[in-house]
Amino acid sequence: MAFQYDEFVKRNNGYISNDIQGKIRNARVLFAGCGLGSGPVICAARTGFQHFVLIDGDTVDAHNLNRQFFDFDDVGTPKVEALKKHILRINPEAKVEAHVAMLDKANAAELVSKVDMIFDTIDFVDLEAVLALHGNAAALAKPIFTAMNIGFGAGVLYFPPGSGQSLPELLQKDVEAAAAEGNLSYTAVFTRVMSRIGAHLDRQVMEEVAKALTIMEDGTACPASQIAVGSFSVAALAMAMMHDMLAGLEVPGAPHMVIHSFRNHTTKLVNIAG
Repeated sequence: MAFQYDEFVKRNNGYISNDIQGKIRNARVLFAGCGLGSGPVICAARTGFQHFVLIDGDTVDAHNLNRQFFDFDDVGTPKVEALKKHILRINPEAKVEAHVAMLDKANAAELVSKVDMIFDTIDFVDLEAVLALHGNAAALAKPIFTAMNIGFGAGVLYFPPGSGQSLPELLQKDVEAAAAEGNLSYTAVFTRVMSRIGAHLDRQVMEEVAKALTIMEDGTACPASQIAVGSFSVAALAMAMMHDMLAGLEVPGAPHMVIHSFRNHTTKLVNIAG
């Protein structure tokens, strides 16, 4: 059976217009981080996106399978290669550029320059890479979405192109304060951000984050607790916001993060700048 794009997206009709489906079909998207990002990648492929640039230097581990969009046969495989395989099983005509590497200051500009939009789920532990990605997105006026798996829910932050808002700017005071204390680390910066938004998150989430940050204070690696509900929530929330951006609909932008909790069955707009 030959693949036919129009037949593939036929059931999108009614919710996604032909015009927007065309934009989705032609959009080039960079997915930076393909662990948590694996959900949005697969959701994007099923929605009809077919131009992907993937970057992640990690391999699939067994403990990823509880929430990331891989299967047991993928264990030991680079995440970008496994995702490329899954995308092409959904849409054999998709164009997938897979980079088995970590995004950093050296490659961020080139990757950002070749796409129309960016989805960021880089591990926030790599603060330098996150800031490099967002700095280049702002400089090149590319829309960028960044997401968090938040227990039984998710948070997505959108930076519209040319908005004057960027993640480096939002975190500037936190970075400067941490540097002044001689502790310019992920833990120091992230702790400051979480102190501002913690009141809007589930109690259980804050307890787990506090445990992880305490362990990480001395540089010890500590994979944070994450579950499938959160990963699926990130994929759904992100794809809805990406669709609305392409459709010209109003999408909440930074410094406000859209946070949805299935624990409390609430959706909030939270100002992460305080």
